Amino acid sequence: MKKKVLTISVTFVAVALGVLISLSTQTQKDVEALDQIQSQRVAFANNLLINAQTETAQLQEEHKNLTAQLDEARNQGGTSPALLSLLDQYRMMDGTVAVQGPGIVITIDDRQQEHKTVFPLTTDDLMAIANILHFAGAEAVSINGQRIVAPTAIVMSGSTKLINQVPITRTEGMPYEILAIGNQDQLVDYFSKLEAIGLKQAGISVSIARKNVVIPSYKGVYNIGNGS
Repeated sequence: MKKKVLTISVTFVAVALGVLISLSTQTQKDVEALDQIQSQRVAFANNLLINAQTETAQLQEEHKNLTAQLDEARNQGGTSPALLSLLDQYRMMDGTVAVQGPGIVITIDDRQQEHKTVFPLTTDDLMAIANILHFAGAEAVSINGQRIVAPTAIVMSGSTKLINQVPITRTEGMPYEILAIGNQDQLVDYFSKLEAIGLKQAGISVSIARKNVVIPSYKGVYNIGNGS
């Protein structure tokens, strides 16, 4: 009987060790997967920053040239329709006009829930999401009604998040509603793989829907200079 009990005990210990090793291995894989996602986010963010700086300088130069052409056209008593069309395109790119079209709606809930640990979104998280959507080809992006453009700053003021110096904290409904116009499949694919996975692992509720969306214009002021 003692030998039988010993055999059962050893077997139980072996099985328990096997389970622990399996769990440890899976945990290590999950950590490595999360590290890979974070590394991808950092790499994308660095590339986006470089591209954004280059694009901003180009847009400033093009804006200056276009403004000079418009002034010359007005002085001559007329304005070319082609020039006005080009101006409309730049206005859409710099966010100074509202836009409408097929895109996606992302709703994010980072509020604490019962029996569930949640790590709330930071201002860096919000900027990373906007950058990923732009990288995915989004023509326009907004967060809680604020258009995200080159001069946009997402910062904290006390316990309140500000975008374009406007508070975006919501007292009801989903804390964050992010709209993006562009290729719906591509936007969903990029956001799902590069952001949604990490957010969900942090305990945050995320949903994505394909819709026809309207994104408001940027209400701030551009400081157009020499690009420096």
